[in-house]
Amino acid sequence: MTILYDLIFFLFVLISLPAYIFKGKFHRGFSQRLGIFPKGLHLEKPLWIHAVSLGEAIMVKGLIDALRQAYPHRCMIFTTVTPTGNKIVSSWARARDAVVYLPFDFSFIVERFLRRVDPSVCVIAETELWPNLIRQLHRRKIPVVIVNGRISDTSWSGYRFIKPFIRPILRKVNYFCVQTPTDGERLKVLGAREDQVKVTGNMKFDIPLLKPDPHELDLCRRSLGLAPGDKLLVCGSTHPGEEESLVQAYKDLQREFPYLKLLVAPRHPERSPQIKEIVSHAGFHGIFVSKLPFECPTCMTRPVYILDSIGKLIFYYAVADIVFVGGSFIKKGGHNILEPASLQKPILYGPSMFNFRDISALFIREKGALQVEGPQELVMQIAVLLKDPSQAVRLGARAQELIMKNTGATQKNLEVIRELL
Repeated sequence: MTILYDLIFFLFVLISLPAYIFKGKFHRGFSQRLGIFPKGLHLEKPLWIHAVSLGEAIMVKGLIDALRQAYPHRCMIFTTVTPTGNKIVSSWARARDAVVYLPFDFSFIVERFLRRVDPSVCVIAETELWPNLIRQLHRRKIPVVIVNGRISDTSWSGYRFIKPFIRPILRKVNYFCVQTPTDGERLKVLGAREDQVKVTGNMKFDIPLLKPDPHELDLCRRSLGLAPGDKLLVCGSTHPGEEESLVQAYKDLQREFPYLKLLVAPRHPERSPQIKEIVSHAGFHGIFVSKLPFECPTCMTRPVYILDSIGKLIFYYAVADIVFVGGSFIKKGGHNILEPASLQKPILYGPSMFNFRDISALFIREKGALQVEGPQELVMQIAVLLKDPSQAVRLGARAQELIMKNTGATQKNLEVIRELL
């Protein structure tokens, strides 16, 4: 079975190779995915935390801090798949920790990695099921815990077709700490045992509430050249196919609300030059935030700000008056709305939120956010919020209240990991 899977996985990688080249996924650390690890990668029974990308890494930060407090003398190894995830995790790593890219799921590469690392536990954020990895962890009697587990609608459709194959993999995981009862039931239908599944909630509700200094926020707004009466619309985590619509929506809004300013934060900051072209084509002057204050926004006509670095979006959410969360006007499934919610911001997003199915449903049901079907409705709803600021305040207050009501998943997941250690 292992040989067959290796062959299938090899064919998959081979077929995906053109996409890797086209999308520029060959980065400096790519060799680590092929099993070429740093020479000094020899740790003493580390805690292994895997977070595929930036969103998962940010989500699991609270758990990392809790594990460090519970086990101060343990070193950690962090693995990611994307460069953005690797960069943010590297900023948290301590001197005794290691940060590498997750190796491809070939049996011989995984075996070499585990022989070098020999972790005491493997904690995987969200639900990544790598058959060879999980098999070899189980064979080495290394506990595996999935935290913040979920089975999206898309994954659910696919997993059901390979249920006989996936069942033995699921049985080798010690615990699935899932977000909702729906996720738990789906795992059990796929073959997980009752005693493996624990509904612990969504760790994304446990993100630390940012309490920005009003003076610092004022300085941040001034760096953008915002006058006291200006309002800032932040469109966060946007994708190709969205920015054109969002810039056009902003153009429509500016006719009635000339004091409204726009900041676009693409999900992948390396796309910033493309965003600048879109902005320029619409008749605006694109300004990279990294160039401030070297560029003078007040000296330019019709500026649009472009956030061209990672790890900074939360600060611009903090100074925003209205937030639109991207990945939701196209079939990407949306992005995390909890960060702006924790900051008491009025939030809008599009119809595609399947990656945050339950959170989105909760916020819509409790009137903590606004879901719009397209750019025209976005213009209409933003106009309502600008005309009636009290409605925007109420929307933001309800969003923050929902955060407070749903915290606690990180502590529950910590207890599960402590049980295994």
